[in-house]
Amino acid sequence: MFALDRRKALGLAASLPVAASLTGLGASGAQGAEVPTGSGATWDLTDLFPDAEAWDAARKAVLAALPRLAAYKGTLGTSAQALARALDDISVTKLKAMRVYVYSSLQADEDVRAPAPQEREAQARDMFSQMGQATAWVDPEVLDLGEETIERFIAENETLTRRFAFPLRDTLRRAEHILDDQGEAILASASAALAGPGSVRDQLVASDIPWPTITLSDGREVRLDAQGYSHSRDAKNRADRKRVFDSYWSAFKGYEGSLGAALAAKLKGDVFEAENRGYESCLAMALAANRIPEGVYRSLVSEVNAGLPQLHRYFQLRRRMLKLPDIHYYDIYPPLVQMDRTFTLGDMRNVALDALKPLGGDYVRLMGEATAKKWMDPFPRPGKRAGAYMNGAVYDVHPYLLLNLSENFDGVSTFVHEWGHAMHTLIAAKAQPYETARYPTFLAEIASTANEVFLTEYMLERAKTKEEKLYYLGMRLEGLRGTFYRQTMFAEFELKIHEMAEAGEGLSGASISRVYGEILRRYHGPDFTIDAPYEMEWAMIGHFYRFFYVYQYATSITAGTWFARSVLDGGTAERENFLGVLRAGGSDYPTDILTRAGLDMASPQPYRDLVAGFGRTLDEIEALLDA
Repeated sequence: MFALDRRKALGLAASLPVAASLTGLGASGAQGAEVPTGSGATWDLTDLFPDAEAWDAARKAVLAALPRLAAYKGTLGTSAQALARALDDISVTKLKAMRVYVYSSLQADEDVRAPAPQEREAQARDMFSQMGQATAWVDPEVLDLGEETIERFIAENETLTRRFAFPLRDTLRRAEHILDDQGEAILASASAALAGPGSVRDQLVASDIPWPTITLSDGREVRLDAQGYSHSRDAKNRADRKRVFDSYWSAFKGYEGSLGAALAAKLKGDVFEAENRGYESCLAMALAANRIPEGVYRSLVSEVNAGLPQLHRYFQLRRRMLKLPDIHYYDIYPPLVQMDRTFTLGDMRNVALDALKPLGGDYVRLMGEATAKKWMDPFPRPGKRAGAYMNGAVYDVHPYLLLNLSENFDGVSTFVHEWGHAMHTLIAAKAQPYETARYPTFLAEIASTANEVFLTEYMLERAKTKEEKLYYLGMRLEGLRGTFYRQTMFAEFELKIHEMAEAGEGLSGASISRVYGEILRRYHGPDFTIDAPYEMEWAMIGHFYRFFYVYQYATSITAGTWFARSVLDGGTAERENFLGVLRAGGSDYPTDILTRAGLDMASPQPYRDLVAGFGRTLDEIEALLDA
């Protein structure tokens, strides 16, 4: 997972980072350095701060700097040098604030039950809110200067040209949606409150819902929190799978009202901001932040719906290969072919470095150096935040990765995916200054999903048996189902509930479940049984609090597959074309970066190509089965 804040400002007026942010510096060390393995291996946060006391001192220093930043108000038009000086000071302070926030966020995720780190993260959020208020005047003042003055200042000053030209021009582009000083200050002060529903939801899921413990057919007891569920939902025994699903989703069902209230409040916050900024819809506001054509979103949803027959065909192939009389939702996760091969953390690293050789020696060397460092928290444990993410917000340190790896191929895939984010961050930071290294969300999943394509192709080439080949082909299908089809399903659901909120329709846990259930059944087809409690799945998806984030998983696997295939089928030019996208960071609008690389994401063709590739993989599996 890779997530960003939705409020794209000048890149100077502070915005609160969520879950994971961007940018980092290069690594050092030898590729052959020893990698820590075992459950005790974890990240080293002392690269950020030696202890909580140093963190608190840095937080207070940021707060002490805010009057100085506010004092720049009214000076930006004095000269090009005055503008550069103010923007530089704000940017440097923001980077310091990022370090404060990231330290508290990472420490809070180490154990969500520990109150002190949660309190520090709340302090960091408040710090960002205050910084946002202190710098809320920046965008309105830039707009008051106007395009002619801004362009003259950029031409006169090297700092403005190199570091701030793109964000300044982007601010001018969004003129009609930027409020006056008072309006921007109000929205900035509301940022912490608008993040509240997500915090409530996270706290409910992480620690307040009493997750059940069940006994599986082999006698193992499993506590079905998010980690227990994700590690048990693919059980070989079908009765076990049903027990896992029934117990887990029933636990969510007991909190349907509270979880629905949290999501409804979040949607109201989105509508509040869109209306006050003068956007026609929440979707328009989300896409406008990075000038993404609405045709991208619409083409994706339209083409995925057109490709649903291939998805339904996959479900019937799954039923056939698992020898099931029918297919239920709890049959969705078992691999089509069982493979008992295990991978240590060192194995995962070695496989990743080998699989990514098509990206060139420099890429592999940098990844070898980075993965030898204590930059990741790799294994699950009680209290640790579920899921996986890369956080690279601290430009002058390095990325951090929170993982919950299982010692199977899924763990290898997660390892490769999240390190794809980290490599994107390292490469962008090396090529770009801080202000344009922060690549937009739309590009953020491309490197990670391309890495998964390279991994699957690598494993397929080395498969020694028919069963092993079927396993990796099945994992390819599952990757496309989970990232292309499933994330588009989420995107369609997210658009629908936002439209309901915009229309003033009453939203509750029950109505949200009903809408989700209707879309869930359409995507899975008439021959697929989905029991009523499973409609609560929406409550597990924390990304619905990230403001139209999920569709970008689907666009990214489309783009990532396109680039990976071009590299595998091409040569040096195709590889450099892909690496050029990573080096670009956030120096231009994402669809423009991709268009220059030869990929038009508003066109239906990339999505049709992916659906066709999905169908060809089905053909390969059926041919192997019939041979």
